[in-house]
Amino acid sequence: MLQFEESGPAGLARQPVRADRAPSPAPVEEELRRVNVADKRIINGSTDVNQLVPFKYKWAWDKYLSACANHWMPQEIQMSRDIELWKNPNGLTEDERRIVKRNLGFFVTADSLAANNIVLGTYRHITAPECRQYLLRQAFEEAIHTHAYQYIVESLGLNESEIFNAYHEVSSIRDKDEFLIPFIDVLTDPLFRTGTPENDQKLLKSLIVFACLMEGLFFYVGFAQILALGRQNKMTGAAEQYQYILRDESMHCNFGIDLINTIKMENPHLWTAEFREELRELFHKGVELEYKYAEDTMPRGVLGLNAAMFKEYLRFIANRRAQQIGLEVLFEGATNPFPWMAEMIDLKKERNFFETRVIEYQTGGALSWD
Repeated sequence: MLQFEESGPAGLARQPVRADRAPSPAPVEEELRRVNVADKRIINGSTDVNQLVPFKYKWAWDKYLSACANHWMPQEIQMSRDIELWKNPNGLTEDERRIVKRNLGFFVTADSLAANNIVLGTYRHITAPECRQYLLRQAFEEAIHTHAYQYIVESLGLNESEIFNAYHEVSSIRDKDEFLIPFIDVLTDPLFRTGTPENDQKLLKSLIVFACLMEGLFFYVGFAQILALGRQNKMTGAAEQYQYILRDESMHCNFGIDLINTIKMENPHLWTAEFREELRELFHKGVELEYKYAEDTMPRGVLGLNAAMFKEYLRFIANRRAQQIGLEVLFEGATNPFPWMAEMIDLKKERNFFETRVIEYQTGGALSWD
């Protein structure tokens, strides 16, 4: 007696089989396709990148969960006090207004560069699914940050063309972006592939530039300036948004450092003396560029801050980032003139939002499908 069993993607082909014959055992090859944790690698992995579990890099999954728990949206934050202050001719000094506009001019482009680097470059070269999961969340957060800056620009009624073209027109902003773009171009080149020591070092260098210098250094003058305004009860809505962005970016930086250190551990041959010397030069260049930005945004002392204080702060941060990836101290004796910044990084969402939240997320029971 013959029966038919379905085969093919939709059962379109039907093959006769004997009812008394047991089905054939699964081919051995199917067993081999199952993910073995020991075979997972951050780069150049041989396992299926679509199979999230079993986890090998639990730290990446934990960071993904933490990032989801920290979710926020710009419209949740009231901007009415900022609008009133900005429209008041005597509300802010010209130096304070310069800080706000320069900050927005840099950040509206910077987070777009970061998102492009993740989506078009880094993501396709990382072969650990847990890490890819976090990168997807990180890319979404970069979009939220760009949205936040646009929301501030729109709320204050700023000249959008002036702000969004600042990276073309303001040299201190343009120089930072031009420093970053070659490292994006390496990873987004469709012909670029990892798998050789030279290319693996190029990937590792780009990851270090973005985690330690862009997100871990280039953002910190702007963060400190806007948060200093907030500490003086000025531009409190913008400052609160920057506070949430700082928390996100701190996690981006920490994830990137964990990624870098794991690649180093799995590929120790990449960490050569010559490579480390290249990195030290990049760190020094990054500090120089960010200090020039500090001088441009603060030609005079303001908010109890001045550019010289930022020279010390940037050297302190550069030392910290260098040590986090296994480089020696770059600037002996550098100290932190802004210890209050650590409190900002440790922000808990519920501490502020009970007063400022103005909209609610839709939940499953409230969704309209019309």
